[in-house]
Amino acid sequence: MTTPLPDHPAHNAELLSGSAADARHGLVSRLSAEAFGSLFLVVAGLGVPLFTIPQSSPLPAALAAGLAVTAAMLAFGHVSGGHFNPAVTVGNAIAGRIGLGDAAAYVGAQLLGGLLGALALFGILRTLPSIQDSRTAFDTVTAGFGEHSVIQAPLAGVLLLEVLGAAVLVAVFLGSTARNNVNKAAAPVAVGLAFAVLLQLGQSVGNAPFNPARATASALFSSSWSLEQLWVFWVAPVVGAAIAGLVFRGFAETPGPVAVTEDFADGGADEESDDDDDTSVPAAGPDGSAAPTADLPADAPDADRKGGRNEAQDFFDGKRN
Repeated sequence: MTTPLPDHPAHNAELLSGSAADARHGLVSRLSAEAFGSLFLVVAGLGVPLFTIPQSSPLPAALAAGLAVTAAMLAFGHVSGGHFNPAVTVGNAIAGRIGLGDAAAYVGAQLLGGLLGALALFGILRTLPSIQDSRTAFDTVTAGFGEHSVIQAPLAGVLLLEVLGAAVLVAVFLGSTARNNVNKAAAPVAVGLAFAVLLQLGQSVGNAPFNPARATASALFSSSWSLEQLWVFWVAPVVGAAIAGLVFRGFAETPGPVAVTEDFADGGADEESDDDDDTSVPAAGPDGSAAPTADLPADAPDADRKGGRNEAQDFFDGKRN
C-alpha cells in the first residue's frame, strides 16, 4: 500500500522547475554561457553575410542573427539571463538587475566569445582560394560610417541610429523579462525578432550591429579603418542602453515574494521599489520591530522580509544564503 504524498504547491513547483539551489549557477557557469552565446551570435551574425551578398538580399543575414539570439536565450538564458551583448548588460546594470562587478565580468566574457567566433570565421576565409584578402572580406560586414557605410551615412546619422536601436533593443529585453510580465516565456522570441528588425535597418546604413562585442570582433579582423571608427559602436549603444535602463529604473516594480519560476530563466531580478510607496512598508510587530510579511515564512532571509533582494537578485550578484 502506497502512502499518498502531501500536496505542497511550492514543493511541486520546485520539482517541475528544479530546486532553488539547482537554479542558481556560479559565476564561472554564467560567464561560460555568456561567452558561448556571444560566439554563436557572432558566427551567425557575421558568417551569413560573409558568405552571401547582404546588400542584394539583407533579410537572410538579419533573420539569421535574430534567430541566433532567440536560440541562444532559449539554450543558455536559464544559466546567465541571456544577455550576449554589452549593451544589454549595461541596461540591466543601470536598471538594477545585475551587480556592477558581475556586469563587468559579463562584458569580458561576451568580448571573448565574440572574438573566438570571429577568429573561427577568419580561419574559414583563409582556407577559401577564391578569397585573396580575408581582411577585405571582413570589411563588408564591419560597422562603419562615411565612406565605409553602404549609403555613405555620416557620423551623426550612424550615431543616432545606434543610440536609438540599442535603446529599443534593451527596452524590449527589460520589458519582456520583467517579473510581472505574464508572457515572460516569449522573451527570447521578442528579443530575437526585435534584433532581426533592427539589423535589417542597420545593415543598410552601415552594418550597425547594436552590439559592441560583435562590432569589436569584426573590427579586429578588418582593415585598419575599422578600429579607428570602433568607438562609435561602443559609445552609442552604451548611451542607448543607459537611456532604456534609466527609464525602466524609474518604472521599477514594487518588490515582493515571488516564486523562483516567475523570474525569466531565474536570471531576472526585481527592480528597486519606490521608497515613498506606503504599501511596501511592513507593519510593526509587538516589540516595535518590522514584522515579516504575511506571504513569506518566518525563517525567510531578512532581505526578503524587508522587501529587498529576492533569490533571483542574489543569483545575479553571485550571493549564497
